[in-house]
Amino acid sequence: MIPFVYHPNYSIEFPDNHRFPMSKFRLLAEHLSKLGLLTSENCHEPSPLSLATLMRAHDKQYVQRFVRGQLTPKEEREIGLPWSEWLVERTLRAVSGTILTAELALETKLACHLAGGTHHAHPTHGAGFCIFNDLAVASKDLIYRGLAEKVMILDCDVHQGDGTAAFFANEDRIIPVSWHCYENYPIDKNPNGVNVAIPKRADGALYLSVLRETLPRLLLKHQPDFIFYDAGIDVHVDDRLGFLTLTDDDIRERDRYVIETCLDLGLPVACVIGGGYDRQEWKVAQRHSLLHQVASEIWYERGLSSMPSMSSSFPSNH
Repeated sequence: MIPFVYHPNYSIEFPDNHRFPMSKFRLLAEHLSKLGLLTSENCHEPSPLSLATLMRAHDKQYVQRFVRGQLTPKEEREIGLPWSEWLVERTLRAVSGTILTAELALETKLACHLAGGTHHAHPTHGAGFCIFNDLAVASKDLIYRGLAEKVMILDCDVHQGDGTAAFFANEDRIIPVSWHCYENYPIDKNPNGVNVAIPKRADGALYLSVLRETLPRLLLKHQPDFIFYDAGIDVHVDDRLGFLTLTDDDIRERDRYVIETCLDLGLPVACVIGGGYDRQEWKVAQRHSLLHQVASEIWYERGLSSMPSMSSSFPSNH
């Protein structure tokens, strides 16, 4: 079975009616379990994250102040999540989960996280429900450990990955690519990386045509040897923060196209879920599960390798 990464602490106690759907991680795991796609055989739990690993990407003082609960009220407002010791635990665990997903993808070619995609977090501050940038931390970790020479981050969340772009303005070994609705958060777009603007109210046909036109060219130009794929489902027509009009079938087609295009080039793909918003959080979880369903289908269709042993191939670093 395809390796999935999940930890029960991803969903924590949270204020009722908060805009961020904190229960979606637990609901996603429950839904995948009901589908028979998440079992004890393919569920990998991440270990605690080393702060040294985190600080190779993020500002040391910012990391320490968050962990100690010393962010200013303004910083907390910009993040939009109420601080607690449980928030610290779930945040660090989720970043560790993306690193583990990358390790699994290196062994098996394809792995999926049941969290991740916190692409609004900048080196020195958080924003938009994102505290630490798991994509940036994990990419830097792969380069640091010599597990990849050039990483490409394919971000299909509806919002620009402005935080991710801020990490790599002067880094040619990590290439962030963002396909996003231009008329959406953040108001001030980051000019770094590769940015592909999608017009407001674009449907699946237009979105997929843009993706098919740009993705192969970018892979050919930059020649990465590892892929992170942020499969945000806030592109969905019913997402309350999205402004695009993709259906479930469109999202399935998007995910299949991205994953298969990369696998066809022999590139390992580590998938994260990105954003998704609905007042009914079970709907968010079901939309996120489209990624895991498609990835599982591809896994079986291509006869990818069986579950890795996770032995001494990757010394513990997180």
